[in-house]
Order: sequence, then C-alpha cells, then structure tokens
Amino acid sequence: MKALWWTKEPMNLKELSEQLGLSQTTVSRALNGYPEVSAATRKRVEDAARTFNYRPSTRAKGLATGQALAIGHVIPVSSKHEMVNPIFGDFIAGAGETYARQGYEMILSIVDDDNEDQIYRGLKSRRAVDGVIVHGPRMDDPRIPLLHELQLPFAVHGRASGCTTPYTWLDVNNRSAFERATNFLLDLGHQRIALINGLEVMDFAYRRRNGYEAALKAQNIPVDLSLMRSGEMTEVFGYQSTRDMLGQDDAPTAIIASSLICALGARRAIEERGLVMGKDVSIITHDDALSYLQNGADIPIFTATRSSVRDAGRKLAMMLLDAVANPLNAPQHELLEAELMVGGSTGPAPRKD
Repeated sequence: MKALWWTKEPMNLKELSEQLGLSQTTVSRALNGYPEVSAATRKRVEDAARTFNYRPSTRAKGLATGQALAIGHVIPVSSKHEMVNPIFGDFIAGAGETYARQGYEMILSIVDDDNEDQIYRGLKSRRAVDGVIVHGPRMDDPRIPLLHELQLPFAVHGRASGCTTPYTWLDVNNRSAFERATNFLLDLGHQRIALINGLEVMDFAYRRRNGYEAALKAQNIPVDLSLMRSGEMTEVFGYQSTRDMLGQDDAPTAIIASSLICALGARRAIEERGLVMGKDVSIITHDDALSYLQNGADIPIFTATRSSVRDAGRKLAMMLLDAVANPLNAPQHELLEAELMVGGSTGPAPRKD
C-alpha cells in the first residue's frame, strides 16, 4: 500500500484503488459486499474508504447494478390542479430525505398535461429512473393503468377511487377527517356549515366532501349546495368563497376549509365584514404541517385536522424503494389518520336574536 496521504476532497474509485494497490473491480466488489472478496480485503477497503472520504459515484454504481438509482416525479402544470400548491414542496423535501439516505437521486419533470404520457414512456425506454411517484391522483386516473402497462414501478400519493388495478399508495383518511371536523362543529351547535374544498375531480377532495356530507346527513341536516365551493386551493379562492357565502341571507356560521392557505383567505373575508373569527364565524381547516407556514405555536391559530405532508413524502418514498427492490411483493397501502387540533378559530354557534 502506498504512503498514506490525506485530502479533504472525496476520493474517486480510481484514486482509492491506486492508494490500496488493488484493481478498481476488486475495490468496487469489496464495497458492494460481493462474497468472492475475502473478509480481510473487504475490511481493508472499507477502512480506507472511511479514511479517505470515498463517496461512490451514483452513475458508476448504477452501471454496475443495472439501475438508474433515480426516482422520477412528473409534475403536470398546464391545468395546475394541486401541483401549484406550496404543499408540494414539503412533500418533495420529505421524499428527498429518503432518497438521499438510500443513495438515490430525484428527477423532476415539469410538463404540460398533454405530454405526460410521453414523459413516462421516455423515462421507461431510456431507463432514466427506477420508479416514479404519482401526484394528485384523479378519481379514475389514467396514469395508473399506463404505468402498469409500462411495468414501471410506481407509488401514488393519495388514491384513485375509480381504479381497480392494485397499486402502492399512501393517503390521509380524508373522509374520516372531514366527517370528524363537521361533527365537531355540529357539537358546538352550528347548523349552517360551509365547505371550501379543492377541485372535486381530485380524489382527496371527493373523499373530503363525502365525509362532510355524511356527518350532516347523520344529523338529518340537508346538504345545501349554496354552502359548498370547489376550486384551486388559494388564499384568494378562500377569501372570495367566504365573502360570497357571508353575503347570503342565511349565511353560514362555520366553515370547513381544505387547506390552511384557503383558511387564511376565509379569515380575511370574515374580518373585512367586521366579524370575529371563532365568535361570529368558526373555521376548521386541514393543516399539512408546513415547515414554512405554521398554524401558530403552542396554541393553534386554526382548529385543524392535522397531518404532516413532509412525513408522508418520507414514508411513500421508502414504500416505492421497497417496491423497486422487491418487484414480486404485493402492493403496500398506508392510510394515515389526521389529528384534530383545537385552536382559536372555533366556538359555539352564535345565538340568533
């Protein structure tokens, strides 16, 4: 072995091999646990790799294993849906943490909806990724049968109610969360409860509406379409929806919003009318526990059904990597329950004069 030297920069495989006086093939096989390498040689190589801060090339490792060591995220933007929502950033951050720990890279493709099929086909034909995460599933999502046809491993953030083909997914129990939120308001004496929902072609929004309606029907309260709004979950949408409904003769005394961002708009509309949130009009929202948009500190600003989208990203990424490593295993499913956090935005229904 050559005289030891130290560098702050990571070594490459060639430099490490020269330092050890071994072939690059032997060093690579030792680091990847091949059985034909003796225990003594493997230990010597591993010790040197730590000493000289060796970091294997992802591309080289991929060539050796036949894998891309990359996961794809194809993001449609022409029709926006929920992909324009900043919640997506926290999910990607969580998934990225898992990829980094497992030695994978992330490939993001931003495409028009019309080109989405071609992107998936291209990723498969070029062997550019080992799997993909499907975002924002619709009720009967065509991407799921397409990915089955391509035999490209995938996992879905959410579910697609109209798809019968088995697939790996992770989802929040949206129906249960919004049924519980509605029941909480009913217990406070509210009868006129509005719903500001996401686009209802999206599966999560469909399930949230079902939970809201189920709670009302269980108490024999008619579902009033004039108290329901569906659209892109923005602050402006929350504001305009609330402003319009508060202008009705029989205005709602409570609102359930599908995102914290919509809830901020709803609060703006309430305060603009000189009303007090939590006293004159109550709000419950869904809180994805965003790292940069916190729902208060010790005491939540909004009463909320809470679930961490960053944690969902970590978990779903690991589920996909498991599917890549074990393609014959049955699809995995994980349903996360949201926690109801009581904050300052809810109170008893106001008395009618």
